[in-house]
Amino acid sequence: MAKRGYHHGNLRQALVDAALALVEAKGPTGFTLSEAAKAAGVTPAAVYRHFDGREDLIAEAALQGYEIFADLMEYAFQKGQPSALASFEATGRAYLAFARKYPGHYVAMFESGISINRKPELARVAHRALGVLERAAVELSQHIPPQKRPPAQMVSAHIWAMCHGVVELFARGSPGTKSPFPPEDLLESGIGVYLRGLGLVPPDD
Repeated sequence: MAKRGYHHGNLRQALVDAALALVEAKGPTGFTLSEAAKAAGVTPAAVYRHFDGREDLIAEAALQGYEIFADLMEYAFQKGQPSALASFEATGRAYLAFARKYPGHYVAMFESGISINRKPELARVAHRALGVLERAAVELSQHIPPQKRPPAQMVSAHIWAMCHGVVELFARGSPGTKSPFPPEDLLESGIGVYLRGLGLVPPDD
């Protein structure tokens, strides 16, 4: 009987898929490389033909997650156009949707301790996702004199942190942090209050 990874013709991806399932079930440090190999239907030695170790395997899972994430953020941003505020709100909803739909990728990206600077391609795609928010911040601030504009990188970092906080506290079933409001409503209202406070959108927008 053929090994499952070889049968599918893509052992590398079979190992990533196995790691994603294990990360979701046990956390990024809760499984061994041997378990990932067993789940993919190969021997532990076969893993080292493609990955240096568990962290390298998780880094590949994070890379694939960031690719999906960046595409979703870009799609959401475009869907909200021509309103920059609507684009910001849409990217927030996309952040929540990604965390729910791709929990293994999310953990590999944000909770594994893997630095985005581990590989150039990982840093590139991570910055592509953040770049969507920076672009929205630039568009929102065009009506403000240059010397008074808040830095786009600061605004995008704050919005990213807000998205991440809502996901961690209220969208992933964390014990003791149930909110009386849907996570989407918390995030959209928070983004609105923040952007209005900076003068980036009119009070009645």
